[in-house]
Amino acid sequence: MTDRTHTAAVNGATGAPLWLLAELTYRCPLQCAYCSNPLDFAAVKEELATEEWLDVLAQARAMGAVQMGFSGGEPLVRQDLETLVAEARRLGFYTNLITSGLGLDEARIAALHAAGLDHIQISLQASDPDVAAAVAGSPKAHARKLAMARAVKAAGYPMVLNVVLHRHNIDELDAIIALCDELGADAVELANCQMYGWAQLNREGLLPSREQLETAEATTARWRERLAAQGRDMRLLFVVPDYYNDRPKACMGGWGAIFMTVVPDGAVLPCHSARILPMTFPNVRERPLREIWYDSEAFNRYRGDGWMREPCRRCDERHRDVGGCRCQAYLLTGDAAATDPVCSLSPEHHLIEAARHQAEAGERSVTGLTPRNVHESRVFCRR
Repeated sequence: MTDRTHTAAVNGATGAPLWLLAELTYRCPLQCAYCSNPLDFAAVKEELATEEWLDVLAQARAMGAVQMGFSGGEPLVRQDLETLVAEARRLGFYTNLITSGLGLDEARIAALHAAGLDHIQISLQASDPDVAAAVAGSPKAHARKLAMARAVKAAGYPMVLNVVLHRHNIDELDAIIALCDELGADAVELANCQMYGWAQLNREGLLPSREQLETAEATTARWRERLAAQGRDMRLLFVVPDYYNDRPKACMGGWGAIFMTVVPDGAVLPCHSARILPMTFPNVRERPLREIWYDSEAFNRYRGDGWMREPCRRCDERHRDVGGCRCQAYLLTGDAAATDPVCSLSPEHHLIEAARHQAEAGERSVTGLTPRNVHESRVFCRR
């Protein structure tokens, strides 16, 4: 089936992309073992140049995209970040910087503010500096993150913190939320680790037990009550790991439905993890974004429900969960078209149950995690 023929079958229901994620670089000073970047990121040598990124922004905005995130790796590594932010602002995007905080200082915060950046989200690894250092691979990062969180708020931005939860920090959630409260956070995303990229590689050492998860949910509930009683407006969003659900999420709102990612070398993906799939994704250096979004085989492959097999094909929930996550299905079953094993109706749901059972079996050392770094990535490049 040609790109155009495939498009004709599904394009009637295809709207414009609303969200653009610009993964500017895979370079990063940290080594977080749960990073969603591809295992072989070291193979990416030629990042899009400034002018190429400016063209991407213009194309996406012309298509109707209204919100965008600057991410990575660590986007602050790019010295042209302020230029890209200013152009995004001129085009009318609402912009969000997703950062570790490393590479940030008061002068750069001021420059980004002047360029028109709307929002900054800083990640935290833990409340305990030693745990944070072990997870991030840097003994200095934790203190820097706290200082930059305060500086971001002092610059007039809301303080939005993101904490990736896993079995090595979830037991200190009470202290983590207390630290966020002390910092004056306006919103905290307590995002349990989802198993993609380096997190999937380290799954055995990252997935919490059910008891840990239930305790963390109860802790979050208590803090919500406490904050409400104090009249304190700090929003807590608790994201349950997929492995402890019995129905899959509608990943990214559906494949090629509202979300588009452009990665450092110009490949265009329907989600930030899709590069792990055994398929070829088009590149902005070779095709216009509009053509990629509407006409490419890659973006049309899992749109709609025509690709679905049983039990999804006749399931009443198929338009709500759109079959679940294609990346998760592939990572667990080797088949990207399979029903997401998170679903209890999936014939492969036993894989999720086995992972849960494994998470109950004994302690794991944080030192046993494989760090996300260039040296480890080159191992995967040679495979």
